[in-house]
Amino acid sequence: MLKYLITLIIFLLVTGLLWPVLSRLGLGRLPGDTTFNRQGRQYYFPFTSSLILSLVASLLFGFFW
Repeated sequence: MLKYLITLIIFLLVTGLLWPVLSRLGLGRLPGDTTFNRQGRQYYFPFTSSLILSLVASLLFGFFW
């Protein structure tokens, strides 16, 4: 259990550090990503980007595990 938690934390850290590179590739602006403004605040829900990142992570974990 601890091994999976550490792996998840490392994956989130690497994804957060690589986010500027990923956003230049178009991730975060895909057709299923929703952005709306309400009362001067911007809310962002990256549904499609999350699905793609999850698929890539699953493939990587399946390949290396």
